Amino acid sequence: MTKGRYVEVNGLKTYYEVHGEGEPLLLMHGGFCTIETFARQTPDFAAKYHVIVPERRGHGRTADVDGPITYEAMAQDTIGLMKALGISNAHLLGYSDGGNTALIIALKRPDLVRKMVCIGANFHYNGMAAVAVQVMEHASPENFYPWLINKYKEVSPDGPEHLPIVFDKIIRMWREEPNLTTQDLARIQASTLVLVGDRDWVAIEHTVQMFESIPNSHLCIVPGATHGAPFEKASLVNQAVLDFLVT
Repeated sequence: MTKGRYVEVNGLKTYYEVHGEGEPLLLMHGGFCTIETFARQTPDFAAKYHVIVPERRGHGRTADVDGPITYEAMAQDTIGLMKALGISNAHLLGYSDGGNTALIIALKRPDLVRKMVCIGANFHYNGMAAVAVQVMEHASPENFYPWLINKYKEVSPDGPEHLPIVFDKIIRMWREEPNLTTQDLARIQASTLVLVGDRDWVAIEHTVQMFESIPNSHLCIVPGATHGAPFEKASLVNQAVLDFLVT
C-alpha cells in the first residue's frame, strides 16, 4: 500500500512514500525530479523489497530551505531520514543526483549501506559528457525539460514562484559538485552496481573510472539509453538491479 507521509529531518519537513515489504530499499531521485520519476521502478522493486522513496530538499513535495543545495547536505538529510524512520541499514539506489548523494553516504556512513546502485551518477563535476555541459550552459526555467519544470510547479509547497531560486541552486551544484576523487571511491565498502546509458549525460570514460575505483563494483552499460535509462529501458534496468541485489 502506498502511503505519502512527512517526517521532520534536520529541521526539514521531508515527504516520502513507502511500498511493499521485505529488506529496505531506498530510492533516491535525480535533480529536479520527484517520486514519479521512479514510476516504472517502484512496482517491480516493491514486489520484493520494502521501498522507501523520499523527496529531497527543494524537490517535489519537500520545501526548499535557506542556503545552497549541496550533495553533502542531501546526504545528511538522507542519513537523518533513515534514523528518523528507524532504518539501521538499507540498499541504496540513486539516480543521477541521487547516485551522487549515495556515494557520499557510503563514504560517511558505510554502516547504513547494504548494497548500492548508482544510475547515471558522477563522482566529480568534470565527468559530465559534452551534451550535459551544453545543456547546462543554456539552461533556464523557461527552456529546461518541461515535464520536470511543470511537475515542480504542480507539487512544490513553495509554489511556482520559487522555481528560479531552486533552479539556480541546482545548476550551481551541477557546475561545482561533486568533488570526490578516485582515492575516495577506493574507500567505499558496499558492493556497488554502476549503471549508465551508452549515450548518458555522464561520460562513459568517467563511469568506467568510477567502476574501476570502487573495490567491489559491477558495471552495466545500457544500450540505446540516454540519461533517462530508467524511463527508456525500464525493464532492462529493473532486471539488472534486481539481479544485482540478490547475488
